[in-house]
Amino acid sequence: MAEKSFRILVINPGSTSTKVGVFEGDREALARTVSHDASRLAEFEGVSEQMPYRKETILAALEEGGIDLSTIDAFVGRGGGLMPLEGGTYEVNDVMLDHAFRGANGVQHPAQLGSLLVHGFAEEYGKRAFVVNPPDTDELCDEARMTGVRGVYRHVHLHALNLKETAIRHACSLGRRYDECNFIVCHIGGGISVSAHEHGKMVDGFDIVEGEGPMAPTRCGGLPVAGVLDYLEAGHATAEIRRACMKTGGFVDLLGTSDAIEVTERAARGDEAARRTWEAMLYQINKCIASMAAVLRGKVDGILLGGGMVNSDELVQSVKGGCGWIAPVAAYPGEFELEAMAAGAMRVLSGEEEPKVYTGVPVFQGFHCFED
Repeated sequence: MAEKSFRILVINPGSTSTKVGVFEGDREALARTVSHDASRLAEFEGVSEQMPYRKETILAALEEGGIDLSTIDAFVGRGGGLMPLEGGTYEVNDVMLDHAFRGANGVQHPAQLGSLLVHGFAEEYGKRAFVVNPPDTDELCDEARMTGVRGVYRHVHLHALNLKETAIRHACSLGRRYDECNFIVCHIGGGISVSAHEHGKMVDGFDIVEGEGPMAPTRCGGLPVAGVLDYLEAGHATAEIRRACMKTGGFVDLLGTSDAIEVTERAARGDEAARRTWEAMLYQINKCIASMAAVLRGKVDGILLGGGMVNSDELVQSVKGGCGWIAPVAAYPGEFELEAMAAGAMRVLSGEEEPKVYTGVPVFQGFHCFED
């Protein structure tokens, strides 16, 4: 008997658009990017209040694509607003819905609408709803969590979904399983994630929300603490720094744009500020990658590059020149987020994996040996 080919609907809400896909087994039957009017989004007080509007636009796109929701076997949403958790595929439950609605992790992002939207569809059609490797995936080793200040610990926010799917696919290309390999995996787009993956766990990485790692088109990257204190004492607000960590730093602050193509074109025309900024970003990416090699004790099976900026041959060649001595460099331009969400649900529906249960209890709650 032929193995059943499940039909999966995936929903990935972003800042000004929502990506929707339908997969039949490995085949992408539909892909739509639903744009949202910025002025309409501005009418909503919080992210969660956008849900009815986004649902309406998603339904319109599905109807246009001829998709009958009663034929869908499972619904998968981009996770968000959750407490730190181990990677994997999670069945949507009441605790998750409450945390997503509130943004329990303190980060307000449209990704938190993913679980809310798919739960509504699953309830209506009597099917299952999942999230896969949410942004709050946290598999750090203990050493990666420590700082030199009591009570201040490192957490992590990364492009976990695309990072892990890129690693899974590359391991498959080598004829191996993800949990048999060690990789340094990067997502290089509006934000830049650099992470170390050891035998199927993302054991370290640079937090793209809390001001770590390389500068990016919309993020400041790592900053000297004393310099930040001087900046605040000069009269700047804490909120400015927080925004620079996620939205207004990097290219935006230095060059007034988040468009990497524009930056490289300006650099080619002799714009010194653009050239310095671009080259500094490449330098910092290489520096961060090399540090992850130390985390893996030099046992690296590959350096994997994903994300929109990996379409830049100059960027790829920079990493090959700067870090190719560590391990072979492989480029996967773009992203596999929709495919990764569908694949996670497929593994559960086929019995290959058991779904995980979201408890809302953070995977890390401090080191008791440093408690007073």
